[in-house]
Amino acid sequence: MDQECQISKSSMYVNWRNKPAIEGQHGGILAASFVLVVEVLENLAYLANASNLVLYLSKFMHYTPSSSSNIVSNFMGTAFLLALLGGFLADAFFTTYCIYLISAIIELAGLLILTMQARSNSLKPESCLSANRNTKCQETEGGKEAVLFIGLYLVALGVGGIKGSLPPHGAEQFDEETIQGRKKRSSFFNYYVFCLACGALIAVTFAVWIEDNKGWQWGFGISTFAILISIPIFLLGSMVYRIKIPNGSPITTIFKVLAAAIFNNYLPKNGRNAVVNTNVSPTSNSNERKEEITEDLSFLNRAITNNSNLPRFSVTTKQVEEVKIVLKIFPVFISTIMLNCCLAQLSTFSVQQAATMDTRIGSLLVPPASLPVFPVIFIMILAPMYNHVIIPFARKITKSEMGITHLQRIGTGLFLSIMAMAVAALVEKKRKKVAFQETLMNSTQPLPITFLWVSLQYLFLGSADLFSLAGMMDFFFSEAPFSMRSLATSLSWASLAMGYYLSSVLVAIVNNVTGTFHHTPWLYGSNLNHYHLERFYWLMCALSGVNFVVYLIWAKSYKYGAKMGSNETQMLCKSSGV
Repeated sequence: MDQECQISKSSMYVNWRNKPAIEGQHGGILAASFVLVVEVLENLAYLANASNLVLYLSKFMHYTPSSSSNIVSNFMGTAFLLALLGGFLADAFFTTYCIYLISAIIELAGLLILTMQARSNSLKPESCLSANRNTKCQETEGGKEAVLFIGLYLVALGVGGIKGSLPPHGAEQFDEETIQGRKKRSSFFNYYVFCLACGALIAVTFAVWIEDNKGWQWGFGISTFAILISIPIFLLGSMVYRIKIPNGSPITTIFKVLAAAIFNNYLPKNGRNAVVNTNVSPTSNSNERKEEITEDLSFLNRAITNNSNLPRFSVTTKQVEEVKIVLKIFPVFISTIMLNCCLAQLSTFSVQQAATMDTRIGSLLVPPASLPVFPVIFIMILAPMYNHVIIPFARKITKSEMGITHLQRIGTGLFLSIMAMAVAALVEKKRKKVAFQETLMNSTQPLPITFLWVSLQYLFLGSADLFSLAGMMDFFFSEAPFSMRSLATSLSWASLAMGYYLSSVLVAIVNNVTGTFHHTPWLYGSNLNHYHLERFYWLMCALSGVNFVVYLIWAKSYKYGAKMGSNETQMLCKSSGV
């Protein structure tokens, strides 16, 4: 039996030559370390531009602050939403290994286009300099705008594929059949966030300084070089990777079960539409165990019926239970969208706030887009501490494998985002007060207030990101069915995407509503000093508070799934033809 289980486990994975992966030779910490190094370079390539993009669009492409913020929010939202596509393709048809390589090449092509545009004056609008913040320059349009958006969204497509494939590829390197394997996988997600921060640190310091002082063509060039060298580094790990075999479309399974449940719940009950006995017959193979259907979401149980007239609706107990798992984790995904809407402010209005303030630290002039250095450094300190101090201590206290549950970690992130928005509102009120007292409301001169005030909201949001992102990835990967893990892990990035989109929608709604009752909307025009940004932040704080209460209700009722045992292992192997 043990030998059969060993064969079963290994049959789920292959090496890069499509031969069965061998335990001890494939997977493990060494294989995951290549993924972590690649993530440093990938996030450097992405954030080197994304963190400063709002200023590039406003200063060089002449978009208004609100338009620039919306373009950045939509770009980043699209990039993260496309992670679902990468995760789906990895689960269904390709592998995480292949999807990463394809996506990296696509992102490289987009960065080359943006580099050429930044380098060529004929592909950019004419410069527009004015001492008055109320002066409006001619925005980019026509072919120049097309080049900009083609480059941006090729990058978004590549980033999405990488985000959807790289984290699950790293997590797949660990054996979840053992406690140590699951602990190492949890540590991997912590260090994945740490590597995100390492790439971000280089991006918001060195790369941003290059963009502001040497030109954007060099900034885009750094990103291009980073993603280029990440490809051979990823390939260096090919000999030790273990790669999960695609199991067919998880989307098809979900829709098939839902369609069967809906059809059978409304179909008149008769002899031809009886519920299938889900127990394995006594004559079945002795190594197979009974499949039991749970009473949770019992509406879906009707999907398991004998439908001789509609064979396409035929589903198994295992498929129904997998869809139940997906539906149970979905409310957690919904609850994290508001948190990521708050995080969207880090690369939009917060950068523009800092750009109006005194960005000097002593004799050093700090670019506004380098503000994220504060939460990034904090994450780099807290992530190892969390993994090596907080979690071991929590395990001793709780006597549990996880110590701190995934949902507790996500909830901490949600609470910190509420605090961040309250701090952001107070800081913006202080900034505008200084602008008014110094009669600098319409001046391009930096305000006599240090930009370090804005770093406070970055600190809270950075901490929220650390707790929530690693918690979400670990939660979705661990709880999802084996055949849907890449897609489920991508929900972490899809939540970020929906947060960025929600930010754009909120800006539009706020402007429409406030414009109806006032002469000027809260977030309108080219002068940030005339915005009512503090009111917008208070609104975000209130919405985050409501969202947190809803999350607590969902989290309290959630029951963690059992760890994958030998029964599911054997079923998965059987489906692979072993």
